[in-house]
Parts: sequence; C-alpha cells; structure tokens
Amino acid sequence: MSLKSFGAKIFAKIVIIQIQKWSKKPIETQQIVFEKLIFNAKNTAFGKDHNFNNINSFEEFAKQVPIRDYEELKPYVDRVVSGEENILWPRKPLYFAKTSGTTSGAKYIPLTKESMPHHIEAARNAILCYINETGKADFVDGKMIFLQGSPEMQEKNGIKIGRLSGIVAHYVPAYLQKNRLPSWETNCIDDWETKVDAVVDETKDQDMTVISGIPSWVQMYFEKLQKNTGKKVGDLFKNFNLFIYGGVNFEPYRAKFENLIGRKVDSIELFPASEGFFAFQDSQKEKGMLLLLNSGIFYEFVKASSFFDENAKRLTIGEVKLGVNYVMIISTNAGLWAYNLGDTVQFTSTKPYRVIVSGRIKHFISAFGEHVIGKEVEEAMKKAISKFNFSITEFTVAPQITPFEENLPYHEWLVEFDNAPENLQKVVEFLDLEMQQQNSYYLDLIEGKVLQPLKIVSLKKDSFQKFMKSEGKLGGQNKVPRLSNDRKIADALVKIQPQN
Repeated sequence: MSLKSFGAKIFAKIVIIQIQKWSKKPIETQQIVFEKLIFNAKNTAFGKDHNFNNINSFEEFAKQVPIRDYEELKPYVDRVVSGEENILWPRKPLYFAKTSGTTSGAKYIPLTKESMPHHIEAARNAILCYINETGKADFVDGKMIFLQGSPEMQEKNGIKIGRLSGIVAHYVPAYLQKNRLPSWETNCIDDWETKVDAVVDETKDQDMTVISGIPSWVQMYFEKLQKNTGKKVGDLFKNFNLFIYGGVNFEPYRAKFENLIGRKVDSIELFPASEGFFAFQDSQKEKGMLLLLNSGIFYEFVKASSFFDENAKRLTIGEVKLGVNYVMIISTNAGLWAYNLGDTVQFTSTKPYRVIVSGRIKHFISAFGEHVIGKEVEEAMKKAISKFNFSITEFTVAPQITPFEENLPYHEWLVEFDNAPENLQKVVEFLDLEMQQQNSYYLDLIEGKVLQPLKIVSLKKDSFQKFMKSEGKLGGQNKVPRLSNDRKIADALVKIQPQN
C-alpha cells in the first residue's frame, strides 16, 4: 500500500464522521443553512425586493419569494452579467457557468466564493465514501481521466465565464495533478470528436484506474479506444475498476459498457449541475444518492403531479415521503432563490435522505394525460435489456399523435441498438406491459383504446451522435433528453436516417 492510498483511507474515515454529524440532524442542518442564506443576502437587491429583513421562517419566505425558473430570474441575472454588485448575492460572483438555455438562449449561472468549494468537496467526498466502505484505495496511485469541457474561459465585466466542468478543472488538487489526464492542451480542444481522438492517443498506453464522465460520451471514448487498439478496455487498462458518472441514468448503458470493458467495474453516481452539487452515491449497498444538506443549498420539494397547480404546496426536507415524484427547488449561496432546477427526484431513504433523479419536469410525455416520466421508461428498458440480452447506445421516447391511416396514436421509442435483440416484437410487447404496470394512466389509455401499444423505431449506428452534432451539442455536459412531449427530436432522428 502506497503512502497516498494509506492517507486516503485515513482521510476517508475523518470525512465520514463529518458527514454523519449533519446527516443525522437533517432538519436542524437545513434550518441553519436557511438562516445563513437569508442573513447573508438581506442587503442585496433581491433581498431588499423580497423583504429578507423581515423573513424569520420558511413560511414567510414562501410567501415573499415565488418559485422561478431561469427565464423568470433572468432580469436579476442580467444585472449581474452587466457588472452590478450585490444583486443576488453579496459582491460579484467568481464565475458564470455558461449552459445551453431554452427561450433565453445561453444561461449564465453564478458561482460564488461561498458556493465553489462545495462543488469540489462533494466530488472528493463521493470517492472517499467509496474508499471507506470498500477499503479499495490503490486506484489513487494510477491515472485518472475526467472527460469534460474546455478549461479555457472568457471574461466579462470582471467575471470569468466557462463551462462548469472546465471551471472545476482549475480546482483539481495538486496531489492529483500528476495522475490526471488528459493534458491541459487536449482538454482545451473544442471539437468533441477531435478531442476524444486526442484523449485516446494520450491514454491508451497509460495505467488508467478511474474514468469519469457522462456515460454516452465515455461510451464514445471506449469505442474509439477499442477501434484504435483492437483490445477490450479492461484488457487495455488492467487496473481500471472505478467509473464515476453523472447527468443520466447509467442502467441503459451498463450492458454495453460491460461488453466494451470485458468485465464489471464499480461505479459511483453523482448529481452535479451548474446550479450546485446536490447529491452523490455514498454507498455501494444502498439505492440512491446522499442529498447534501449542509452545502449552502436550501431545498424545497413540490409534488410533480401538482406542480403546475396554482398555490401548489412547497415542502421542506422533513415533510417528504418515499417514492413520490418531486420537483426539486433550491435556494443557494450562489444567489439562486426558490429556483426551479427542472429536475424531479424521488426519495429512496429518509435515514439518511437519499434520492434518485427521476427525470425532468419539462421532459415527460403527457400528450393524452398519461404523464410518463424518465424513470419509468428507463426502468422498463433496463428490465428488457436484462431479459432479452441486448444492448443499446441510446434511446429517446416521443408521442406519435397523428399516425398514418387513421390508426390509434402511440408512444414511439427511437432506439439505437448496439447489439439488437433476436425478436424485436417480443421486446416491444414486454416494454409496453412494463409501462402499463408502472403507470396506471398509460394502462387506462391502452385498455380504453385511446392509445395503441408502443412501437420501436430502430435507428442506424451513430444516429444520436449525428443529431447532437447537428444541434451543436456533441460532447461535454450535453445529454439527449430521454422524453419529449413533442416530435422535434424524434422527427430529426428519423430525418437523418439513410434513405433506401
């Protein structure tokens, strides 16, 4: 055992004790965070506009501060971007994490002196929890790769602007710099395909022990490695035994990964975003990720089923129930207030509080009132992959409202198979029954002859890569939406299929 791996085990024990202190007092911990946020921001423009000086309870806060998404908070953000101080949070932010927006174009998410350390600490603590539980620490001596955005940044009105993963690259601790790949120069390559080719060249002869990134883009890296070397990833990297990921559910990719690697490896799931680092998988034995209640973020939860109702009830951590689909609302020490992140979560445990990401409040199918969510289609696909022994590269689901020949409408599953099933019709029937069992509204629509059973469209290889490239979203933190309530993505995918 090296000195570095021995030190990691000792440090892990210390961190676990610290985590247990706040996780065993969740309500008290969140109350402390809430009070600090209100106190620190009471003299900001937002604090004055919303009467923070007279807010002494969550109930008062909920009355004074409505739930907002980015577009609704944008007038305040625009003032910060223009260089004004003390608008959403004291002083100016250190950075803006630039992300893809919707109606407003690019989004600028503030990162402050107070919020930035929690992004780094959470990623570190996820690994330390793994070390403490498994006793495995030798990987710290090998090479580690983090597929991420460019660390190069612009500057506007004294605030640096970049992608979150690129900003975080500036905070990699010195003791990991020698182990970290790819090189700074390679990380700065903008074109994703060129970048992955360069990463392959830099890493194929190295002792890689940890690989991290969004599964769909790591899969692309693995495929290029295999094509370049003619070897399974696990044979190439004999000591590679830990995959760290976030952003999407890994389960639909797991079979393909194990085939590319040639064996199973441990994995750690993270729940990071530009707006905050919310949770990480703290145990290999328990389902869900530990919700970070002491990281400068105050959480609210609104039942997804009633989110769009007027005066929908806003719940705090002590009021949530297991298995309910909630929209997660955050107030942070980066100056986001009652902010609708757009993610939906379900609690798998309350001692401690652990969550799974169940989807996006805007990414669902309810063209007929069925309100199908991401978790449901992913769970159905996971079971189908296991039962019928096939693997996929990617998939997405959309409604087909106006099919040909006046047939009943249906849900269309657009799937890029890596290893196609022997009997596609049996997979279709299985998926549809799984969806009926998971979603009673969908069942009613099928039984009431409002919908016909789902259909699968099998896409050609690299269809999703071509689509993402056409949208200017190839690589980095970009993800294909699992569900859409319209045909925009589905029609684009069908359109790029080669014509016979």
